[in-house]
Amino acid sequence: MLLNPETVDESIIKAAERICIAARTAPKGKGKDLLVTAIVTGDEMNDIASRMREIALRDELEFFARDAGNVEASAALVLLGSRKDPLGLSHCGYCGFEDCQKMLEAGGTCSFNSGDLGIAVGSAVSRAADLRIDNRVMYSAGKAALELGLLGEEVKIVYGVPLSVSGKSPFFDRG
Repeated sequence: MLLNPETVDESIIKAAERICIAARTAPKGKGKDLLVTAIVTGDEMNDIASRMREIALRDELEFFARDAGNVEASAALVLLGSRKDPLGLSHCGYCGFEDCQKMLEAGGTCSFNSGDLGIAVGSAVSRAADLRIDNRVMYSAGKAALELGLLGEEVKIVYGVPLSVSGKSPFFDRG
């Protein structure tokens, strides 16, 4: 039986859901769940790729344009973001500030928010690997999604994970 494109599309969405579940169940500091996930396809994914190209020109970052081509060559894009909300740990200072209040006043980010998101991203791409789906963590896709406001105003840190099911990974030999 040949695999038709509709079956691949349905399968990639089911896989993306499992990838988001893996991110959701990742450990979090003090058990505080600040993770926001989304699965993007079609026009919304094209909007992200377009914004990536705009950023490439605006900020003179060629790799954003290269990554935009990778997003366009993908079947789906998983977005993983974190809301900014300090954990309020006394005597922490991991963010570089004396305390959470000073960090907030300076517009900083709680290191636990970033760390928890990193653990969630690791869980997500591990699940993608378990499913033998080509993927790559992209700050560039996350930055474009963030600028487009796709995960809401409260989300301040985003990574994108494009997913590909093809004969050759578009994320290999990227130059």
